[in-house]
Amino acid sequence: MKNIEKYQNLISKGEVDALLLTSKHNRQYAAEYCIAEGVAVICKTQSYYFTDFRYIESAQKNLPGFAVKMVDTEHPYTKLINEAISDNTVKTIGFEDDTLTVEEYTLYNTKLNAVLHPYAAEINAPRASKEPWEIEYMKKAQEITDRTFDDLLNVIHPGMTEKELAIRFDYLQLELGAQGNSFSTICASGENGSLPHAIPGNRKLRKGDMITLDVGCKVGGYCSDMTRTVALGEPSAEMRKVYNTVLEAQRLGREALAPGKSCYEIDKLVRDYIDSQGYVGRFGHGLGHGVGIDIHENPRLSMTCHDTVQVGHILTVEPGIYLPGVGGVRIEDTCLVTPEGNEPLTPATKELIIL
Repeated sequence: MKNIEKYQNLISKGEVDALLLTSKHNRQYAAEYCIAEGVAVICKTQSYYFTDFRYIESAQKNLPGFAVKMVDTEHPYTKLINEAISDNTVKTIGFEDDTLTVEEYTLYNTKLNAVLHPYAAEINAPRASKEPWEIEYMKKAQEITDRTFDDLLNVIHPGMTEKELAIRFDYLQLELGAQGNSFSTICASGENGSLPHAIPGNRKLRKGDMITLDVGCKVGGYCSDMTRTVALGEPSAEMRKVYNTVLEAQRLGREALAPGKSCYEIDKLVRDYIDSQGYVGRFGHGLGHGVGIDIHENPRLSMTCHDTVQVGHILTVEPGIYLPGVGGVRIEDTCLVTPEGNEPLTPATKELIIL
């Protein structure tokens, strides 16, 4: 089924007459093509895409199923949207209340001839379960990330900086065909490993360091996501224990990820295990998240999410332990939920690699 049809089926429920898509990720999802700027309006039987001179030619070529119109000073977004509203007898329009700014909301609420209805949860929901073609893009992205990781293991050496390592990773992914990064590459070495989202800096790699690499790229607009922690020389006994604990926690999370399971319960299982090993409070983020067009999507494996895992979801399982002043370890797989359980899209070994 085309994604635009999913949105039209959503409208057919009768809660709203149309959808106003202003965020880049949901415009891309509906159109199955990324236009950097614009607004999409999905009606029950007709859909529209409005963008400016910079992108109009690309939109006209790549958005079948949409009536594409150009925005300019005489035809601002609100005027073109009102024309669509009039042509389709739209009285209520669902909007993305999780991303629309106050300024944008005020403009649309003042200018549009329809009642704005908060509808972000409903608009975002179809993205959670992936179509086969979406899964293929994500598998291709992960293949690139995995190949890059393997290549990078051959160049890591004492004296190179975290920033140099991150830049090398980014370059290799592009060279292998990635469109770009899924997110800013995370490279955290030694004591910086206690920072879950460390920014690669000028710290030089040293013998004995644990190095956490959280990496990913995009293919066809879809993300890969993988974290591995490697050792540069023999790690300390303490960090080896941390690694083994995270590895077991990750295995428990992977085995628990299956259709019908509660996101909260999977997170709790892993969190309780890490706490039981003497690391209470040292795993401070959620166990995982959905991945797709965005690097962080619903559902979430976390203490606050009670959603049920379903076939077609693609979720990360990424426990970590972070010890301030000492270092940290995180191990992450991205997994496709299947009727039998899940299939990891991240084939790189999780056994401790000592370089």
